[in-house]
Amino acid sequence: MNKLKCTNFLMLTIAGIVNAFGITVFLMPVKLYDSGISGTSMLLDQLTPEYLTLPIFLIVLNIPLFLLGLKKQGWRFTIYAIYSVCIYSLFAWLITDVFPIDVSIASPLAGTDLLLCALFGGVISGIGSGIAIRYGGAMDGIEVMALIFAKRLGITVGTFVMIYNVLIYIVCGFVLKSWILPLYSIVTYAAALKTIDFIVDGLDRAKCAIIITEYPNEICNKLCEVFGSGVTRLEAKGGYSREEKAMIYFVVNRYQVVRMKELVHEIDHSAYITISEVADVFSNNNK
Repeated sequence: MNKLKCTNFLMLTIAGIVNAFGITVFLMPVKLYDSGISGTSMLLDQLTPEYLTLPIFLIVLNIPLFLLGLKKQGWRFTIYAIYSVCIYSLFAWLITDVFPIDVSIASPLAGTDLLLCALFGGVISGIGSGIAIRYGGAMDGIEVMALIFAKRLGITVGTFVMIYNVLIYIVCGFVLKSWILPLYSIVTYAAALKTIDFIVDGLDRAKCAIIITEYPNEICNKLCEVFGSGVTRLEAKGGYSREEKAMIYFVVNRYQVVRMKELVHEIDHSAYITISEVADVFSNNNK
C-alpha cells in the first residue's frame, strides 16, 4: 500500500475526466457505444428506467470485476482501477446532469455527424483509457473479466475481449432494430484501440535490429561511428555450421533502418539481419 503514488492518482484523475468527456460528449448523445463494460453500461442506461444511469452501471459492473481479479492483479492495480472508474463515473454524471451542457440530443461539438462522433469519441476515450493503463490502473473491467473466464473457456484473453465486444454490438443492433449505430460503434472501438496502443506503447516507436555476423568488431565500430549510439554484442554459434559468430543488438529509428542495412552488408554481405518493432526505449547513457 505504501507504493501507491500521488502522481499516479493525479494522472488517473485526468484519465477519468478525459474518458468521461469522450463518452458523454461524443458517443452517448448519438447513441454510439463504447466497448467492454463501458459499452454494456451505455446499453443498460438506455434500456432501464431513468434513475439507473451510466455512472451507476459503471460502478456496479466494474468494481466487482476488479475485486474478483484482485488475486491475479494485486492490490495496487485494484485500487488504481477502482479509483479510475469512480472518477470516470463522477465526471460522466457531472457532464450529463450538473454542468450546463446539453448532451441529450446531439454532441455539443460534432452535432449528429456519426462519423465525427465515432472517431473523436473513440480517440478521446482511448486517450483516457491509455493514460489509465500507463499509470497502473484501468478504465474498464473487461480484461479482468477475460483473465477470470478466458482460460476456463479455452480461449485467449484477446479473443475473449473481441467476442464480448462483438456480442455487445450484435445485441445493440437487435435492440435498436438498426445496424447503423452498431457499425459506427465498431469504428469507435477501432479508433480507441489504436489510440490506447499509442498512449501505452509510445508514439515514436523504434526498430530493433539483431545482426548475426562473422565480423562483429568492424560492424560494431561502423554503427557506433555513423549513428553515434552504442551496440550490444553477444557471442553466438551457428546451430548447423557450429561456426563461431556474434550477435549484435542495435536500436535505430525507422528512418535509419535502410542505412543500417547498407552499412552492415558493405562489411558482411552474408550477415543475417532481423528487424522488429519496439515500443518505449529507456536508457541513461549511450554506451
